[in-house]
Amino acid sequence: MDRSLLDLPFFGPEHRGLSDAIFTWASTAMPHVDHHDTDNACRQLVAALGAAGFLRYAVPAAYGGALDELDSRSLCIARETLAYHDGLADFAFAMQGLGTGAITLFGSEALKQQVLPKVAAGEWIAAFALTEPDAGSDVGAMACEARLDGDHYVINGEKTWISNGGIADVYCLFARSGEAPGTRGISAFVIYPDMPGFEVVERLDVIAPHPLARLRFTDMKVPVANRLGAPGEGFKVAMRTLDIFRASVAAAALGFARRALDEALAYTCARPMFGHTLADFQLTQAKLGDMATDIDAAALLTARAAWRRDVQKLPTTREAAMAKMTATENAQRVIDAAVQMHGGQGVRVGVTVESLYREIRALRIYEGATEVQKLIVARELLKDAR
Repeated sequence: MDRSLLDLPFFGPEHRGLSDAIFTWASTAMPHVDHHDTDNACRQLVAALGAAGFLRYAVPAAYGGALDELDSRSLCIARETLAYHDGLADFAFAMQGLGTGAITLFGSEALKQQVLPKVAAGEWIAAFALTEPDAGSDVGAMACEARLDGDHYVINGEKTWISNGGIADVYCLFARSGEAPGTRGISAFVIYPDMPGFEVVERLDVIAPHPLARLRFTDMKVPVANRLGAPGEGFKVAMRTLDIFRASVAAAALGFARRALDEALAYTCARPMFGHTLADFQLTQAKLGDMATDIDAAALLTARAAWRRDVQKLPTTREAAMAKMTATENAQRVIDAAVQMHGGQGVRVGVTVESLYREIRALRIYEGATEVQKLIVARELLKDAR
């Protein structure tokens, strides 16, 4: 991360220490994995992050974590630094937190003891199963059903675009339990892939390879004890979890954008053109100025959202939405500009800016598309105005 940002009052010495530690590890000790074999690569990265102690920031101290409670600023620092080096490493870290955040917030003591220490150690891989074929941004349209039958729920339905789908050891699953219409009739559950009725139907390939899958549940029995929160509280469980991790998506985008700017600076300073270097031309300098400003603007919004949650203990729905929207959109512009500066070299497979171009695209969609973030910000503004 930018040291000048870390020196602002948003952060403390512990955050600066964490930033240095992760940067050093990512630069010198992070395993070189085969990105064509994403399943194995993610397993290796999760194990390495666990062995290095960084996954301890994804769970509370009582269950093997580094801090008493989840710290959004630490999550942001980890994701920005890892994303700068490797998008798959950022993904591996992020999903350990997102996949178990609901357990941290709403799980029983037994579930926490069973799952969180293994996730912190990198022994288990976690997943968050919310999206369905016809229910993405509109969570209230969820069709996956959880029917109460004695001391079990019987679950039928499908989930799709599930990160770590097919390789996860534990899933946080959301299904319609029917207490009320829309979002008020959804419950959350902890499930495991060895439960009868669990099926990986399809593995999904995307422009930046990550483990993704479509899942199907057929008469899958889940104990009532595996429910997270009260019946019908699933939407609340999901939103509380996403509120913690949404700012960290912005941080990942910042990591990609900072790497793109560094690549652009190095390339334009070295690239000869018409007796000068590409960096000598005012058009290049103007674009570099735009890129740096876009990054800093997004970084400050991200730091504010994380600080507000950690220090002020206030809701961050609006602030996290602003940060996520701005950071991902700005990063797309920054990376696109870096590709343009590289010319033909920028679209060559294997070149860093080409990889970043593919990595950033999904961030403008997952955990709430940009258009949804705009609606969230407007909704919060109108709520205050009324």
